[in-house]
Amino acid sequence: MLSASLLQPAESMEAASMEAAEAPIPSESLMDQISKYKTMMIAAYKRKPIPYWILLVLGIIAMVVAFPASSILSRVYYANGGQSKWIISWVAVVGWPLIALILLPTYFVTKTVPTPLSLILFLSYVVLGFLSAADNLMYAYAYAYLPASTAALVASSSLVFSALFGYILVNNRMNASIINALFVITAGLTIIALDSSSDRYDNVSNNEYIMGLVWDVLASALHGLIFALSELIFVKLLGRRSFVVVLEQQIMVSLFAFLFTTVGTFVSGDFQRMTTEATSFKGGRSAYYLVLIWSAVTFQLGVLGATAVIFLASTVLAGVLNAVRTPITSIAAVILLHDPMSGFKILSLVITFWGFGSYIYGSSMDDKQS
Repeated sequence: MLSASLLQPAESMEAASMEAAEAPIPSESLMDQISKYKTMMIAAYKRKPIPYWILLVLGIIAMVVAFPASSILSRVYYANGGQSKWIISWVAVVGWPLIALILLPTYFVTKTVPTPLSLILFLSYVVLGFLSAADNLMYAYAYAYLPASTAALVASSSLVFSALFGYILVNNRMNASIINALFVITAGLTIIALDSSSDRYDNVSNNEYIMGLVWDVLASALHGLIFALSELIFVKLLGRRSFVVVLEQQIMVSLFAFLFTTVGTFVSGDFQRMTTEATSFKGGRSAYYLVLIWSAVTFQLGVLGATAVIFLASTVLAGVLNAVRTPITSIAAVILLHDPMSGFKILSLVITFWGFGSYIYGSSMDDKQS
């Protein structure tokens, strides 16, 4: 009897524990999840000083406003009488001293010294500068023949080439989500190519439109290669990555791209024709030079914004903003430039955005694993 009475409490406790284990765990409600994320955001905000958040917000604004504005202004140049592809590619790099103005005081604030410039690092910057000059020229041809909304959608394929070249040259990891993103974005690009008749300008021939698509894809591929080579330089030659080092690389690459593009613009005679082009430009000479000046400023502001976001936050957030600026550019082009927006283009935009989301998810999973 004594042993039986001692066993009963144990059996009842075991049964109770089994029932508790079998009982379903209540799932968090939507309000609970919102409250949890709100608490996390407040904690993250308190961990960083106010200047950090100010710089991050400015970087985000620069990415989602300056880059689309630069693309729109390139199309405004061609729509109002501009002809030169060399001028537009030159404008993309002529603003490189703006980054130097940011870098010089950064040396004093961070108490760092300039990175020693070895011969192989110098030659690497020369090669990247030449490739960047060629890349800008290809994009200039694309914007000369394509609507800004279409050119922005096709240019989003640079993500595909960045992932592929990163995997080949830098051994970046690729998971199922990233591979899915590559196929999805390629599908969106194919839809644009099949719907070429719906958004072609009247003054652009069918052959010019096709060449615009080809130049845009080639420029995106070269952009992906430049991105992978830049990362390879960090891994093999610099061995470290900081805000100062990235600004140094951006200045050197932009400087050599500026030199190559300046020579090409002089040889082509486009510098000499700028006065005539400005006179015949719709809106007059002042409008012509304002378009070029603001194109240069907005492009460099976008570069600075992207650099700030990557180092203040993460590459994942930069990827999110890069995905967001594609529909912003397309919608702005439809509103401001009256770009045609067919059902196929809308479908391509949705598919491309889906591909960006899949890529961002795959990248965030890799970051968590590493």
